[in-house]
Amino acid sequence: MTAIRPTINAGFPENHPDVLIIGIRSNDEGIEIATPVNGLPEDLAEQLAAVGAKGTAEEVTRIPGNGDYKSILAVGVGDTDEAVRKAAGVAARALKGGTACSALGELDVEAAVVGHYLGAYSFTEFKTGDSKEPPSIFMLTEEDSEDAVARGLIIAEAVAATRDFVNTPPSHLYPAEFASRAKVLAEEAGLEVEVLDDEQLIDRGYGGIIGVGKGSSRLPRLVRITYQYSDDAPLVALVGKGITFDTGGISIKPAASMDVMTCDMAGAAAVIASIVAAAKLGVKVNVTATVPMAENMPSGTAQRPGDVLTQYGGTTVEVLNTDAEGRLILADAIVRACEDDPQYLIDTATLTGAQQVALGNRTPGVMGTTDFRDRVARISQSVGEGGWAMPLPEELRSDLDSKVADLANVTNHRYGGMLSAGLFLKEFVPEGVEWAHVDIAGPAYNTGGPWGYTGKGGTGVPVRTILAVLEDIAGA
Repeated sequence: MTAIRPTINAGFPENHPDVLIIGIRSNDEGIEIATPVNGLPEDLAEQLAAVGAKGTAEEVTRIPGNGDYKSILAVGVGDTDEAVRKAAGVAARALKGGTACSALGELDVEAAVVGHYLGAYSFTEFKTGDSKEPPSIFMLTEEDSEDAVARGLIIAEAVAATRDFVNTPPSHLYPAEFASRAKVLAEEAGLEVEVLDDEQLIDRGYGGIIGVGKGSSRLPRLVRITYQYSDDAPLVALVGKGITFDTGGISIKPAASMDVMTCDMAGAAAVIASIVAAAKLGVKVNVTATVPMAENMPSGTAQRPGDVLTQYGGTTVEVLNTDAEGRLILADAIVRACEDDPQYLIDTATLTGAQQVALGNRTPGVMGTTDFRDRVARISQSVGEGGWAMPLPEELRSDLDSKVADLANVTNHRYGGMLSAGLFLKEFVPEGVEWAHVDIAGPAYNTGGPWGYTGKGGTGVPVRTILAVLEDIAGA
């Protein structure tokens, strides 16, 4: 996969850089330099104000430099880590290759590295003749920052790897190929990988994954990745939805915007990237990733509305709507993941359009066991991904009853669609497991213009949430 990624290092380049990136803020007198650098003109704030700089968040102003820099790029910064990430992203996107020195690390090195890296990211694999050059950015800080830069790069690369997967079109990323790429990525990090093909899935009773994937000529897979830190470390199970393309099956979607369903494997991509990053960071937990992969297509072999399938573990489900397929493959994966007796389970998926109705395109919905749900939502907010705790109302559960099976895969109404999907998944989570489901239907893919460190296309949400939760569990 080909994407523009910057080179980021600690220290100062051997040759004079093209650009100096600094942070500015508004104050009562106009603007102030938030990241002072030796050798800057004493009247720099006045120069910036003279060309219209206000110091508002993420505002970019460029002026000619002095002998050390060809130009100075000033970006408005706020007071939080997330504000630094966004400012760094905006600044990196304004670069046109070349070499830059960034003083934003004086505010927060890791946040600045992540923001610069993701702001400069651009997926170019299918762009012929693309002449973009990735910038080379050096972090200027008074203290030794090599460890913080290295950590920021691991986190940023995990997000970028997720974006790569999501941005790769379904013509080139189908279940077998997705499984193969996941295996390579995980094995390069020294992780144990198991891949089940369609025949093994049938033999072992993965009825949800087979039911969803049997309408496609490109048959499903299940990937299992294991990171073992130590025998006595807590075990966290990760599960991610890997629908490499979702037509809706026989309950076919409208043609408008169906192309965005290339992102329907974003949960799987995030889980794969997160376990790899956890290993690289040496997080003190054991982690398993159970990743079901299927393509949901209409055909003569596709499952029909009204069919009954048997999930892994024996629960029967009446499929009333083949476009509610994510929960069917997740249910199989959740049951398998919980056979390992994890203390914690995090599953994530582009699960419901109802998430977007309820929370918009940037706020993931978090459901699950009360304490862990709230913990995950709080951590998600602290890292800038904005997860929001949502309930699982008991009165909606009976709407998932089926006349012919243990469960129906949808209710007979449109109310609380995200919540009823969460209630469906809850049926497959054993008692005693701390569980959180993160619905990223909107946040996983940006269909609009770039903002902060987020470009158009795959966003990489919720990788940073997952990593922060793993570290929080390790710290506890």
